Amino acid sequence: MSYVAVAQSRTVSERGTPWSQRMVATVMATHPDSIAYTKEKKDAHWEYEMGVILQAIEQVWYRTSDDRYFNYIQKNIDRYVTADGDIRTYKLDDYNIDYVTPGRSLLMLAQQSLPGKEKYRKAADLIRKQIAQQPRTKEGGFWHKKRYPYQMWLDGLYMAEPFYAEYSLIFNEPKNFDDIINQFVWMEKHARDEKTGLLYHGWDESREQKWANPQTGKSPNFWSRAMGWYAMALVDVLDYIPQTHPRRGEVVAILQRLMPAVAKYQDPKEGCWYQVTDKIGQKGNYMEASGTGMFVYAMAKGIRLGYLPASMMPTARKGYEGMLKNFISTDADGRIHLEKTVSVSGLGGNPYRDGSYEYYLSEPLRQDDLKGVGPFIMASVEMEIAAENTLGKGKTVAVDNYFNHEFRKGYNGEQEPFHYTWADKLHSGFWWWGNTFRNLGARTVQVPDAPTAASLKDVDVYIVVDPDTPKETAKPNYVNEADSKAVADWVRAGGTLVLMANDTSNCEHKNFNRLAAQFGMQFLPKNRNMVQKDQFDQGTIKISEGTPIFPKTRTVYIKELAPLDVKAPAKAVVTDSGDVIMAVAKVGKGTVFAVGDPWLYNEYVDGRRIAAKFENYQAGKELATWLLEQVPTGASALRTSRR
Repeated sequence: MSYVAVAQSRTVSERGTPWSQRMVATVMATHPDSIAYTKEKKDAHWEYEMGVILQAIEQVWYRTSDDRYFNYIQKNIDRYVTADGDIRTYKLDDYNIDYVTPGRSLLMLAQQSLPGKEKYRKAADLIRKQIAQQPRTKEGGFWHKKRYPYQMWLDGLYMAEPFYAEYSLIFNEPKNFDDIINQFVWMEKHARDEKTGLLYHGWDESREQKWANPQTGKSPNFWSRAMGWYAMALVDVLDYIPQTHPRRGEVVAILQRLMPAVAKYQDPKEGCWYQVTDKIGQKGNYMEASGTGMFVYAMAKGIRLGYLPASMMPTARKGYEGMLKNFISTDADGRIHLEKTVSVSGLGGNPYRDGSYEYYLSEPLRQDDLKGVGPFIMASVEMEIAAENTLGKGKTVAVDNYFNHEFRKGYNGEQEPFHYTWADKLHSGFWWWGNTFRNLGARTVQVPDAPTAASLKDVDVYIVVDPDTPKETAKPNYVNEADSKAVADWVRAGGTLVLMANDTSNCEHKNFNRLAAQFGMQFLPKNRNMVQKDQFDQGTIKISEGTPIFPKTRTVYIKELAPLDVKAPAKAVVTDSGDVIMAVAKVGKGTVFAVGDPWLYNEYVDGRRIAAKFENYQAGKELATWLLEQVPTGASALRTSRR
């Protein structure tokens, strides 16, 4: 097979398709039924490489809402998870920390609106049981495996901690976060080299391994992929450690020590990192794909989320462009491949791996090794986000949780808020739309109180959606005159307001219209697009070319909505069969957008429910972009300076 090197400095390939999606296409074509190295006659089983690649594909699903990606993840997990939550080929009593990694896909599936999803929760509970029983060092660090006693490896932090942290957040086990943070603290304490700031691959508490320094227990060399696992674990675990946790800053500080140290060992010309990190130019050492991809991912994500300074972005970008130049090839069919990933590097075992420089150079390279492919996909996604996330920087998007204030039973029977909240990942939530705002660089928050100058002072975009009726909330908070005045004053001062109603039987219109009237709008007592069961075409809304808010979207799905009546200053922007579906008003320095349905909740955005011809995900991104563009220049900077 002949290969042609691909050298692109953009996130979108010469075919117009993002590199992340092109690489996932290769994965799905190579592993259509199960994830395994079949050419090497290796059987598919529950293991960490599957977990890494499914995590990468999940990120591409979030970027595209293409249900092929979700279905691929579910199909692969369903190969192993039985109806009662057991996991085929998984052996808890091996206490192999690598087995925890695919649990992240279990947690994703457990949070979806899916029939029979309880089996994913039960399987996740089984993985959690392993963590509870995992052998530990004297101070409490997880052994890498039962057969590797007293050893902590950098790899293990990625294998276990992101799952452990997400599980703890979802299922309300806050006491675990100290344990999770300690794992990173202890690993850095025992593996860090003071001179370089780099971390050695492993640490043996017992000092019994031949690879272990008899005084310190450290392994003898710096392996890029090991540090890459650790760096990815740092940025991923921070997604779940609560902002209010008093020790969260310790994890950020470790990342801030590690990444500048790593950056010093980037190849100055090619931008990649070497198999043995600090020995650039030494005989036999080579630029390696998986470590490079992991460093780029961790660096770019760390910058995006504010843990690392923006001044590091040229390093991340140079690393990514180096990957495209040095590691990506295309075959005769136009399919891309990742070259130069070391297949494995470990410590101890049989045959014995002594951690020497010569050892790390002796392991074979593999094309499309999943440990390199997964990080390349994730790095590509981060670079795609980086290309568009300046728009929302410094801007805050808030969803009201006062007029819409519904509760349901949580996972453990407790009462939890839901319905159009940023955190709700079930079909009822706004998690997907919130993720769009966050990827555009904005901060998402909820406003749990009545709108006032104080509660809205740091908000740039305020979304009021589907105010409650008594059938939804025993004592609804109705919009009153004071609320209407506070919101109108905020809009005139430069706020961007979004009003999302619902059909008359599911939304309190009378008082909500008091607010809408401030801007020349009224939600009418008329229901349209009443969809019968799964006859989705009944929810079709066509958007005309030339609609500024939606430059590319032409067909969306909106069911059971209330059309609008508009007068100055409001203007119709989307109409259908004589009805005003969406309207906009410019009021003072601010902007108001209104639509008669909360049509961008997860059920009709994630790609799993309605046909691909309905472009709700794209429409949500275009609307989010437009809303952020309406924020007056300097307004967000002023608000940020006051925080």
